[in-house]
Amino acid sequence: GEEGRSRSKMKHVAAYMLCVLGGKSDPSAADVKAVLSSVGASADDTCLNKVISELNGKDLEALIAEGGKKMASVAVAAPAGGAPAAAAAPAAGGGGGAAAKAPEPEPEEEEDMGFSLFD
Repeated sequence: GEEGRSRSKMKHVAAYMLCVLGGKSDPSAADVKAVLSSVGASADDTCLNKVISELNGKDLEALIAEGGKKMASVAVAAPAGGAPAAAAAPAAGGGGGAAAKAPEPEPEEEEDMGFSLFD
């Protein structure tokens, strides 16, 4: 399904980028197929043609930087939702020693800020 198409597209993108890193600024379908076949992978012509039409003539470094910014915004949002569950896990497990040590850093951080959120 969708995951298979995504993997297929990613292998084509990776092969395209390897061609660019190898010195071909606008790789052809044959160039990308050569990279894929060198590792025993086959090319899907429809997917390959889409990748080439989307990437040819574009500055890959700029695209990567733009993608990195998008990933950073996702990465910043993701831990916020997962942190409470991760913090609650040791306490729920009754770890004893781990639960007793966890509160110690908090008072130090509050003292460093010059105020307490709970007073």
